[in-house]
Amino acid sequence: MRMKDAIGTLQLNRKKDQQAYTLCSPWSEGVTDGPDAVPLPEYPRPQMIRGNWQCLNGWWNYCILPAGVESETEVMNRPDGRILVPFSPETARSGVKRVLQPGETLWYGRKIDPVDLPDGYRLILHFGAVDERCTVYWNGRKVGSHQNGYLPFSFDVTDYLSQGENELKLAVKDDTDQGTACRGKQTLSPAGMFYQGQSGIWQTAWMEKVPSVSLRSMKITPLPDEQKVRLQLKLHGLGEPDSSDPSLSGLKVQVILEGRTYTFHAKKNLRITLPVKELRLWSPENPFLYPLEIQAGDDKVSSYFAMRSFGTGVTPAGQPCLTLNGSPYFFNGVLDQGYWPESLMTAPADEAMIFDITEMKKLSFNTIRKHLKIEPARWYYHCDRLGMVVWQDMVNGGGPLNKLLVTYMPTVLPVVGSHLKDDHYKLLSRSSKKSRDQFEKDTLRMIRLLYNSPCIGLWTLFNEGWGQFDSLRITERIKAEDPTRPVDHASGWFDQNGGDILSVHNYYSALRAKQDKQGRPCVLTEYGGCDCLISDHVMSETTYGYRHYEPEEFAEAVHSLIGECRSLREEGLAGAIYTQLSDIEEETNGLLTWDRKVCKLDIS
Repeated sequence: MRMKDAIGTLQLNRKKDQQAYTLCSPWSEGVTDGPDAVPLPEYPRPQMIRGNWQCLNGWWNYCILPAGVESETEVMNRPDGRILVPFSPETARSGVKRVLQPGETLWYGRKIDPVDLPDGYRLILHFGAVDERCTVYWNGRKVGSHQNGYLPFSFDVTDYLSQGENELKLAVKDDTDQGTACRGKQTLSPAGMFYQGQSGIWQTAWMEKVPSVSLRSMKITPLPDEQKVRLQLKLHGLGEPDSSDPSLSGLKVQVILEGRTYTFHAKKNLRITLPVKELRLWSPENPFLYPLEIQAGDDKVSSYFAMRSFGTGVTPAGQPCLTLNGSPYFFNGVLDQGYWPESLMTAPADEAMIFDITEMKKLSFNTIRKHLKIEPARWYYHCDRLGMVVWQDMVNGGGPLNKLLVTYMPTVLPVVGSHLKDDHYKLLSRSSKKSRDQFEKDTLRMIRLLYNSPCIGLWTLFNEGWGQFDSLRITERIKAEDPTRPVDHASGWFDQNGGDILSVHNYYSALRAKQDKQGRPCVLTEYGGCDCLISDHVMSETTYGYRHYEPEEFAEAVHSLIGECRSLREEGLAGAIYTQLSDIEEETNGLLTWDRKVCKLDIS
């Protein structure tokens, strides 16, 4: 063990108030964000595309009101200024650069041009994500509320429309790490592996016009062994489940797949299984997607799916393994937290998301562990079409972490994380039953949201004990919701002898493939973390990482670690996740610098 590096992660002699430097990725350099700016204008939901939509990204009015002041009149009459949606006010791209504090209310407001809504159509307002809880008002009337800063939501605003110009407002509150809601790495005191908290709208806001009878949702399950695909469609506007509305008795649902049209009588819940004539299995090496068209009455939706399966099995040598399409497959991955210097959790452009994925493929990674964050739907779409497996984390929450117990000590002394049971709610920051219940609901919502994404290959429930509780029981709920994917119930430590893999984090000891008494495949779900500072591409004088290397040493060190993992396949290692894709704030253990301008593996 490199004890000096291990002790260094504790930051015992951390200096305060270090000088910070401004960084910017190439996708924001030279961008002026003029009065007509519309960042991230692409259609935000690639698996459910309709033609009649409007992007609401751009300049909105905003004001931040102190605790106890709830009046929204100031946002339109005397705003603090303008904010560029969908960038959080804490970011440079937003034009605000102000941190929302617990108790404060962030108000958004904008005018909506007169809406020409055809007879028999509804206007649906969508938000990709608003951190953390918000209330939406249309023309001064409350439309609805939402909680969870990482999941999308929508409201039907048809009944609130005016003939002329309309007015849209949002009231947002966010406690960041002073509350119990899902927050990932966000904190009001950023340092080391914890980053600047953010708030408000951080994914695309948009509207679409849909027929009164429309496709509300769909669940797509590929059945490659049977050469079939199962579709579960839910229609809105047909009355009670499975009943027939006489006025709609002639309504048909048509599905177009591989050039063939299949026709069905419309029902609120429609479950159908279709043959896939030309079987082409999806993989990172061959990411083939099947186009899918669905028409329910006048509602036309374009989608896609892939034929593939993820699971566990045994290698020819008798070692437990993970599988892709029924065969042993080594998941060579990289940890990705999806942060950007000028825009934090919001990618500055669609091309920026594509860049990260393609750069990792160039470096021979076939898997990305999406760490403690849920990305916009377009990010998963790019993984689907480019061929990148995603291991998706649930976003952690709960009370303030006992960092010494759940983060630093198990990292330095792995035995600390070997035996703790996760029914110690107070010890693991889950004293609040309301918080526990909400986390379970949000976990299932995340799985339903991403279920159709071909790239998702594994769910991670808890990371390093952060807010961990009742993981075996919740894993059963996940398996009932989605029996098609493996689950990592406790990534790193506090293993409860459940889930589908033995999940190990190892930054300092010699890498090895542990043999599991339960027969689960062993996966290094975090390793590496090599720290390398590249001058002029760092945020501050204070840096954080696990093993420090000079630029000329870095590539050799990383390739050596990756080579060790490959050699451990013969001993039963089923996958490995290198930490991490890019530097973030003080962390300088990325393969790319935080501004994405330097790939450290290219430095000789």
